[in-house]
This record gives sequence, structure tokens and C-alpha cells, in this order.
Amino acid sequence: MAEVFNYLKEFNFASVVVRLLLAMISGALIGYGREKKERNAGLRTYMLISIGSALTLLISFYENEMLNGAWASAVEAVGMKFDASRFAAQVLAGIGFLAAGTIVASAHQQVSGLTSAIGLFAAAVLGIASGAAFFECVVPAIVIIIFSMEVLQPLEVLYKRRLRNITITVKYINPTDVDMIKRTIEEQGAQLFDIDPEEDDEDNYPSAIFSMKMSKEKSSHSEMLSSIAELPCVLSLHELIS
Repeated sequence: MAEVFNYLKEFNFASVVVRLLLAMISGALIGYGREKKERNAGLRTYMLISIGSALTLLISFYENEMLNGAWASAVEAVGMKFDASRFAAQVLAGIGFLAAGTIVASAHQQVSGLTSAIGLFAAAVLGIASGAAFFECVVPAIVIIIFSMEVLQPLEVLYKRRLRNITITVKYINPTDVDMIKRTIEEQGAQLFDIDPEEDDEDNYPSAIFSMKMSKEKSSHSEMLSSIAELPCVLSLHELIS
């Protein structure tokens, strides 16, 4: 087993195939969860990024082998220097532009796509590690990344829903209805921090973002949302969870 492991760490055809397959699997495992959630970057995007990153590093290894082998006389004649690490650096620099494209400003002053952007960066790094035959790092890194992106996500939402600080967006009928909503919030014992009006939507109904801190006695998010939703002037409301 050790001999096979050492053989795959060498630069040969079998090792190249295994590294590319490992990069593909790494990207697929991360991208599968994003695909199920219908994110901007899905299964194929993560796979291709990871494979491309591994391929870039493999090309640098190939050039290094050739420069020290078949091309050695030409290199000696022109005095050319080669730095294999710059290939990986260019991959990480380039992935930043692609990751930035997944970050968008959504409604209610929220930003979405940050996790997808970080996931793309992680997939690229996994591809580089796969291309470098750093098997001891790739396998545990896959487990940790998937755990962080998939398992911890619902726990994070649950934790934020238990916080006393809450931010909601409310759509109502008339601009004067803000006072009624404000009184309802204060009657629940909450401390209102800010009211940020939003632009009217296509229905020309006003809306605003309410930031508040609920009391220790009444810290249930669902109760606060229900008390506001029951108001006759409220058309819709939504809790903002970043």
C-alpha cells in the first residue's frame, strides 16, 4: 500500500489521472450541496474549477520536468528561470474575479452569494492540493469543508433565530402605518433601534426595515412576527437572516 501511495506521488501518467479524478470528486462533493440549494454556482461549476486548478498545477510540474530534462540545453543557453509556484498563485488570483460574480446585492439591503464565493475559492485550493498530490490534506479538507458548508448552515440559522436582536422587513398599506407597527413592537417589550424606509415596490406599497432588540421575557422571534403580521395594515413581513 505504501508503495502505491508513493508511486502516485511521483509525476507519471497514473498519478496525473488520479490527481485529476481526486480534484473532480472534491469539486463535485462541494458543488452537490450547492446544486441542491439552487445556488448560482452548482455541481459542474465546482467540478470544473477544481479540475482546472489541478490541471494548472500539473502543467507547472510538466514544464519543470521538461526544463530539467528534454529542454535543459535550451534553458542553459538562454539562462531561463522557472518558478512553478506562480501557476498556483495565478489560479487563486483569477478565482477572485469568478467568485466576485456570485456575490450579488439582493432585496432588503442584503448580500447573497458569499458562501458560494468562498466555496469556489475552497474548490480551487482543493484542486491545487490534488494536483500537488497532497493526499493527506485533500481528504480531511473535503470533510471539514462539507461539514462547514452543509451541516453548520442550519445550526447557524437556528442560533440566529434565538438571538434577541432581530431585523425584519414589513410591507404595509399607508406610510402612516409605521406608527402602529412601532407601537406593536414596543408593546412586546422590544427596544427599537432603527426604521429604514425602502423604495416602493411595483404595487406602490411602502415598506421599511425594522431593527430591534427583544426583551428577555419575550425573546421569541415567531411571537414577534405573529404580533406584527396580525395587524390589519401589514401586507407581508420577512425576517432578515444574513
